[in-house]
Amino acid sequence: MKNHGNFLTILIFLLIPLHVAMAGVIAKVDYPVVEEGDMVTYSLELSGSDISRPKILRLCDSDVISTSSQTSMQVINGDFTKSYILSYKFLPQKSCTIKPASVEINGKEEFSNPVKVTVKKVTGAKDKDFELLLQTDKKSVYVGESFNVTLLFKQKPNSRAVDSKFVPPELKGFWVKSESKPQRYQDGIYSITKIVYILAPQRVGKLKITKAQMRIASRVNVRDNFGFFNSNIRWKTYFSNELSIDVKPLPSGVSLVGSFSISASVDKDSVVANEAVNVNIKVLGNGNLEDIESFKPSINGVSVFDEKIQIKGKELSQKIAFVSDSDFTIPAFELKYFDTNTKKIKTITTNEINIKVKNTKPKQKLEVKRDNSSDEKLVVKSSKVENESSGFDKIILVIVLIIGVLIGFLLSKVKFSNSSTKKEVKVSIKEPKKLLVKLLPYKDDEEVKKILDNIEATLYSSEKLDIDKKVLKEVLKRYKLD
Repeated sequence: MKNHGNFLTILIFLLIPLHVAMAGVIAKVDYPVVEEGDMVTYSLELSGSDISRPKILRLCDSDVISTSSQTSMQVINGDFTKSYILSYKFLPQKSCTIKPASVEINGKEEFSNPVKVTVKKVTGAKDKDFELLLQTDKKSVYVGESFNVTLLFKQKPNSRAVDSKFVPPELKGFWVKSESKPQRYQDGIYSITKIVYILAPQRVGKLKITKAQMRIASRVNVRDNFGFFNSNIRWKTYFSNELSIDVKPLPSGVSLVGSFSISASVDKDSVVANEAVNVNIKVLGNGNLEDIESFKPSINGVSVFDEKIQIKGKELSQKIAFVSDSDFTIPAFELKYFDTNTKKIKTITTNEINIKVKNTKPKQKLEVKRDNSSDEKLVVKSSKVENESSGFDKIILVIVLIIGVLIGFLLSKVKFSNSSTKKEVKVSIKEPKKLLVKLLPYKDDEEVKKILDNIEATLYSSEKLDIDKKVLKEVLKRYKLD
């Protein structure tokens, strides 16, 4: 009986490889029964002289994580044969049967055998070596409202992990405003790694934060075909919980949500004509600072230049420059938002800032008088010399005329001297601030306006615009500024 048993065992052992060798495609998995999170390797053994490798991207409704292959070649009785082993690693989320794979071998379509995979619930969940959790401080928020999501990874100190890979949760529909650096601390028997995300929802509705994953490679002892134990690396994935966030719409008329404060400070409140006044605006608080637009105001007779808004953490700042040749008032800066604490719309403002400008040019008013004659002619000044004036009056008039001529001659000399002095003060494109001050009185000229815009962009923003030197030279000559 023993001899017959040994003979049957040997016969079966010999027949199995023969069956395998005859088959074109054989499919198998390394672990047909696994727990949730266990990695499974699906293999296809292919043999033939001309093989087209199949493209497999998903198995058991799960994405293929990685692929590998082994190739061997042999010649039997003059026939050349190739053999392949194609491996696909995946994480099955539920029990399933992998359908037969289609492979073209030697010009003929071949099919593998179906393979069943059974996924069981994790045993000993209360005493796991690793655990991954997602927590949030708010489950109901408004569009744009900031909230925290905390990720905790727990690990026992004696766990046998040789490698790991973290897969963060998907945050579709959220702005990620910040992500903290990992913090590590001890809590009981667990070593904990903590990461905090600050998020803000982009749209209304039920938004989900998917499961985070931590893939851990551990050493396990595996019995081989001869009954010996070998040390091997096995990957297992630990999943966190999911989070569901209820996002509500903001009241009409507001786009900001949170809790804020605003302030505005000026570097000086008294300047000379056409000297820049710089205002620094700051907004502090929790909320969607990134949705705040420029505070740049419009003031008649004042040139205003705004810099790009800067955001660092919970602080927003913006610098704005004002240039004028007469006194002006910087209006109050306003911020309107929905307060999450009081559930009401709030409006906060800064104070107005009055700026005194020295050396202002007096504005000349033309006084127009109306002649009382019947034809109602408009005259600036009217003087009447009667025909009946005496000879003495005529002599006085001549003396006055002579004195007027002498005064006019002296004034022309003084004017010529002043104009010569002005010509000595030259301005250059290399001194944009002086050039800006000199050209501001002539800003109604189109060519001057273009030059001023280029100078202002260079001085008060990051833009670098070229100035046509030929046009600049003509303008300076036209207004005797060269």
